[in-house]
Amino acid sequence: MRNSAADSWRKTDSWALIPMAWISEFCPNQTRGDHAWRSYVLKRGVFIIEDRLIAWHSALMADPVNSSRRTILVLVYPGLQILDVVGPLEVFAAATEALEECGDPGGYILRIAGSEPGLVRGSSGISLSVDLAYEDLPAEIDTFMVAGGRGIAQAFLDPRVLECTRRASVRARRTTSVCTGAFVLAAAGLLDGRRATTHWQSVEGFAQLFPEVEVDPNSIYVRAGDVWTSAGVTAGMDLALALIEDDYGRDLALEVSRRMVFFLKRPGGQSQFSAELVGQMAEGDQLRELQAWIIEHPDGAHTLEALAERMTMSQRHFSRVFTKQVGQSPARFVERVRVEAARRSLEDSANGIERVANEVGFGTAETMRRAFLRQLGVGPAAYRERFTRKA
Repeated sequence: MRNSAADSWRKTDSWALIPMAWISEFCPNQTRGDHAWRSYVLKRGVFIIEDRLIAWHSALMADPVNSSRRTILVLVYPGLQILDVVGPLEVFAAATEALEECGDPGGYILRIAGSEPGLVRGSSGISLSVDLAYEDLPAEIDTFMVAGGRGIAQAFLDPRVLECTRRASVRARRTTSVCTGAFVLAAAGLLDGRRATTHWQSVEGFAQLFPEVEVDPNSIYVRAGDVWTSAGVTAGMDLALALIEDDYGRDLALEVSRRMVFFLKRPGGQSQFSAELVGQMAEGDQLRELQAWIIEHPDGAHTLEALAERMTMSQRHFSRVFTKQVGQSPARFVERVRVEAARRSLEDSANGIERVANEVGFGTAETMRRAFLRQLGVGPAAYRERFTRKA
């Protein structure tokens, strides 16, 4: 005799497929037969794992505001950076897919606005399909986003682009930009008196052009009220995850992160550079090798004296050469490397904060806490809390 819940599941018109991978993850002792449904109950037309209810799904179903899809409108132009558009939109699409699999009608509708419907060519030579002209905006917009790219130099001077941006921002619940898309928001007057960020290579020029904007040169993304700006390229995906978390909660954002294999889960306040990227900036091979060695051995005794001796230089000369080629002092670089190593340990292990501090060379939890606050703007405990899935 079939389980009654399973029979009801098969008859309901409001259905969603729960992948067997989920059954394996949440109910490892179950199999594919009818008895596999014993850990499930039918609630509001959707099977929910009874003993390990997915928290974000429960919250969504209880909140009617989240029961309709939100329109994401991205403004593009010739010479855009394709990844500035595709990256965030794929993140939003993954969130919608996750919701659909739980039978929830929430999620996102994705639209792209350009000079005219058709194809727009990106800076890489790849074309993107545009379905709306600048003048034909949807009546309702939840999130308006401006992409960045080489073509921004012309775009932020284009009256049609600026008018579209102003109109869309009025209709939208929130306005956002990816990379140099912030130039359009600033030119439209939407960042006056606000804190904002953009690609690190464009920070100086951005600050000179728009002195009324408080420029944050380091953050991955910045939220200033209902306006969000992000740093270069892949930071747009971090921004999209943050927007999803703002809409549906942290657990859905983490599920999307897991699906899309986001190995680097970065808080908004984290610096745009990783220690590894800074390591690529040294000019000489010998110094590059030293940086690689520091990254591989963050727990080493990396005093100025020890590093200078390894390079067979005087401490004064070594400090001067290192700072000139890397753009920061040896002590600053070592601290950044250790923060990177500690961050990964906090994300990937259950080790206590004191142990992590010892393993990466900080020595004490308090020293590590101060370094985290300097580098990321958040302490180790808060960082771990943000990026650890709750049971």
